[in-house]
Amino acid sequence: MAAELGRTDRQVRLTVTDLDPVMARAARQRLAHLPHVVVHQADATRLPYKDGSFDAVTSFLMLHHVIEWESAVSEASRVLRPGGMFLGYDLVASRVASLVHLVDRSPHRLIERGTLEPVLARAGLQAVTVQYSLRGLVLRFAARKPRPPQPGGGAIESTSPATGQVRP
Repeated sequence: MAAELGRTDRQVRLTVTDLDPVMARAARQRLAHLPHVVVHQADATRLPYKDGSFDAVTSFLMLHHVIEWESAVSEASRVLRPGGMFLGYDLVASRVASLVHLVDRSPHRLIERGTLEPVLARAGLQAVTVQYSLRGLVLRFAARKPRPPQPGGGAIESTSPATGQVRP
């Protein structure tokens, strides 16, 4: 995904992360020809970036490999700028997904249907779309970090001509 985005849009600065140093090194080598792409070894539950550093955070078949994936969602929210998007897809808990991970022996905690939405909300993200596809085996999502209210952009008030009272 990063290689294709980096190849097609050289105006976008990309930061790619992976917890596994071998995978991070492989990504660094694979993306070395793209000067606007950097690769860091990083833990998705403790990202080494300042609050509000990114316009978008993506997650492609990664969350279920993070045992505490709720913390990774919170970190995605933390590093997003207001108005930024958290986008991705992942596997949903199913017999098929469990068997795949039993065979490959990778650490995982599959996402149960309906559990992502409240986690997004607790992380301060507004779900734009959460879709289950491929017979419910795959979860696709898009969530936005809200922008703070603008000064003077709060509730509209008016004054009743009859009583002089302020009404919301």
